[in-house]
Amino acid sequence: MIVSSRRISLPSPDVTARLATALAPKLGPGDAILLEGPIGSGKTHFARALIQARLSLDHAPHEDVPSPTFTLVQTYDTGKVEIWHADLYRLTHPDEVEELGLSQAFEQAICLVEWPDRLGNLVPDNALTLAFSQGDKSDERWLTVTGSPDWREKLDPVLAEIVHEHPS
Repeated sequence: MIVSSRRISLPSPDVTARLATALAPKLGPGDAILLEGPIGSGKTHFARALIQARLSLDHAPHEDVPSPTFTLVQTYDTGKVEIWHADLYRLTHPDEVEELGLSQAFEQAICLVEWPDRLGNLVPDNALTLAFSQGDKSDERWLTVTGSPDWREKLDPVLAEIVHEHPS
């Protein structure tokens, strides 16, 4: 599989949310997004915006979207697709991922996974990786986007609309 990477500036939380909202309608069952970055880097903010946008798009009832830090997984049924939001920070071994049912969800749902390093060798081959890091200003984030050519087709129009691209 050919993988490409690019670095994007997200100057504010609003831009991060707009990116998530624009990406939401492009996703379907079997799409996995791996959200990397330190605590406070914007992973949960991105996931929350994407989930709320997809619920709205599919005319599902509005739901609060809490961080799954303590529950490990939160699921949402839009009526058209299931969304799994996992926070694996507290896991200590990839076997625990199997117990959560994530392997099956990777095939049947849209999956957003925070702390994907805990997946070990269970990382889906076709996953999109979004790595968040702190920018120079307090609200600014850098996003490194890594994925296959299939993801590029989904992302290019979204990124062209939303953010200013910077060379890596």
